[in-house]
This record gives sequence, C-alpha cells and structure tokens, in this order.
Amino acid sequence: MIFKDIWVLIVIPLAAALIIFLNRKKPQPALRFSSTEFFAGFKENWKGIFHRRRIWLRILIVVLMLIALAGPRKVLEETKITSEGIDIVLAVDASGSMAAEDFTINGQRLNRLAVIKDVIKDFIKNRKADRIGMVAFGALAYTVCPLTTDYDWLIENLNRVELGLVEDGTAIGSGIVASVGRLKDSKSKSKVIILLTDGVNNAGKVDPLGAAKAAQAMGIKIYTIGAGSKGFVPFPMRDLWGRTVYQKVRIDLDEDTLKEIARLTNGEYFRATDTESLREVYQQIDSMEKTKIEQTGYKEYRELFPWFFGAALGLLLLELILFNTILLRIP
Repeated sequence: MIFKDIWVLIVIPLAAALIIFLNRKKPQPALRFSSTEFFAGFKENWKGIFHRRRIWLRILIVVLMLIALAGPRKVLEETKITSEGIDIVLAVDASGSMAAEDFTINGQRLNRLAVIKDVIKDFIKNRKADRIGMVAFGALAYTVCPLTTDYDWLIENLNRVELGLVEDGTAIGSGIVASVGRLKDSKSKSKVIILLTDGVNNAGKVDPLGAAKAAQAMGIKIYTIGAGSKGFVPFPMRDLWGRTVYQKVRIDLDEDTLKEIARLTNGEYFRATDTESLREVYQQIDSMEKTKIEQTGYKEYRELFPWFFGAALGLLLLELILFNTILLRIP
C-alpha cells in the first residue's frame, strides 16, 4: 500500500496528542458525596470501562480519517519499462512471390505476406519503448511508415501493404538503402534493420552487399530472414475462366547473399519455412535486441480511501448510537 499525500500521516501523532491533552481535564461531578466509603464495595462494570476508554475510540476514528485523507492506494499492475533508444526498421518483401500459399494460421492456408504481417504485428506489440519504422520493397522500395513510437499507427500502415502495390521484382539492395535512409539521422545507441525476403535480388540498381557495407559504415546491424518452404510450393493463378487454381512452383532463395549481409553488419541470418518457425525467428530477434536500462512504473491503482473513511464513519456512528442508548449516563 502506498499513499498519494503521505505528508498527511505526520498529523496523526499531533492529532492524537491534542485529543489526549484536551481530555486530561476531569469533568465536574453531577452529584457530590461527603464520603465515598459507601461505594467501596462496588466493582466497575463494562459500561464504566467503556466510558473511561472512550478517548481511544475517538483517537482511532481520527487516525482512520487522516489515513483516508492521505490517499491510500494499492498497486494493481507494476510494469518494467526498458529504454535505451533502439531504432528498428522492418524491411518487408512485397514482391509477387510472396503470394505463394505455403504458410498457415489456425489451419487456414494463407499467402506468405498475410502471415508475415500477422507475425510482425505481434513483434511490434511486444516492443515497449523503441522507435520502429517500416519499408516495403518489390522492384522498388518505399517507406510504409517512418520511425515512430505510435505502434497503433504503425500497424495501420502495415495493414495497407498488399501484393501488387509496386512493380513486381525483388530489389533487396533498394530495400536496404531505403531502410538505411530511415536510420541515417538517428541518434540512437543501437540501430537495427530486420530484412525479410523469399527470393533473389533481381531488380533495382543497388547491389545488396554494397548496401550492406553502407549500413555497416553507419553502425547499423541487419538481421536477415529467408522465408518460405523449400522445394515446390502452391502458387495461386487464374485460369481461362477467371477461377483461382494452384500450381506447384519453385521459388529460389539466395541464402548466401542474406548470410553475407548479416555477417557484414554483425547481424544474424535466420531461416523460416513455416508460420511457427517464422514466429520463433521474430521472438528470437526480439529477445536479442532487448534494452538494458530498467525503470519501474505503475500503471493502475485501486483507491483505498473509501475503506478507511467508511470505517471511521462507521465507528463514529457506533459511538453516537452506543453513548446515546445503552451507554447513556444519567445524569
């Protein structure tokens, strides 16, 4: 339990001392007797004890009220916020080959891009204090979202990434250059690109390894992910009547280049052949790029004011009832 205005508690001993001081003055007797020998054989009953101890009940009431005024509260949720200024750019392949449907979610077969977007959303939601941006590339690369800590807005922009938005092709080098452009002015201690592709660099004017060397010179680390099943995969196509049919096609993946990109930039290469392995890759990268500085924060409280104030009010009401009924003194 913590207090919103803890300084109020300092008043408690002062208030208790004042009540005791004010009650030191003995009340004048209602009846006077010349001798008290007649009452020597009588024992004090519980009512008399209650009257003599009434001051402690009043002190308790005042203490409970002052505690209530101090704003007692209970922490319902404690969070650890970590922050060291990591900037991350997610570079996603949106070329035509990402239409292959060799990944599944909840038993439903979906294209690679749809599954990757779902996994990336989980990755974004798992970050707490980092700036994240996004680049998509086909034959050309474009910025989906600049670096931001507004993860809801980032996810909204991610949802707009669809197949066919750019000319078909796989410009890995252009994707790296666009990502580096998002990070070049960053003042963060750690700058990271997570590059995912399922193909071979066959478009754009920038060599992927040349782009990786530029990233290396700027202190940018690149994690590369090769996505897609090995061998032939189901690929949707249209027949003469406009119906969707599936053909088995083989999509090549240039793993050697992706490994070299990761090596040059002190990153790491991962292979994801299905939805689960893809999730594991992003989870592994997430754990590798966790921040180091921890700050404790509190998200939600439960106010305890009503409990203490209610107890004080209840005792006050009880005193009024008792000392005006069964504990009433006459005269």
